[in-house]
Amino acid sequence: MISVRRAAAQDAEAVADVYLRARHAAVPAIPPPAHPDQEVRAWLADTVLPRQEVWMAEASPAVVAIAMMVLDRDWVEQLYVDPDWTGRGIGTRMIDLAKRLRPSGLQLWAFQSNVRAHRFYERHGFLAVERTDGTANEERAPDVRYVWRPAGPPS
Repeated sequence: MISVRRAAAQDAEAVADVYLRARHAAVPAIPPPAHPDQEVRAWLADTVLPRQEVWMAEASPAVVAIAMMVLDRDWVEQLYVDPDWTGRGIGTRMIDLAKRLRPSGLQLWAFQSNVRAHRFYERHGFLAVERTDGTANEERAPDVRYVWRPAGPPS
């Protein structure tokens, strides 16, 4: 069974494990993390979890973290699914949750090289609205800003 819940401070290690496994497995489709694993773990524990809305998906009965998502206002700051769990609808559950929590709309950045992410977000109603050369992100990799707005009433 898969459950989704708000992460707490004691979940920092599990959240970081999912983030790092997914980031490392996605190379070379996306650039590697710009910081060493220990810095990423500290950033998630000391900055992200206390200040942003972090959600996690868990598989039971073993209660293993399999996905993480960070929301900050209308931004999906992070969304990663453990590589062993991709293709099972978990990313969809997370993005559907984000849409329920932010019914007026969402936005996010994805690396231009991450074709799988583009297909995923576009399949879920996100539109590419901006492309950059990557000079504003830590990885210095070109990216795309996606926006989702709820459908309005039929005309």
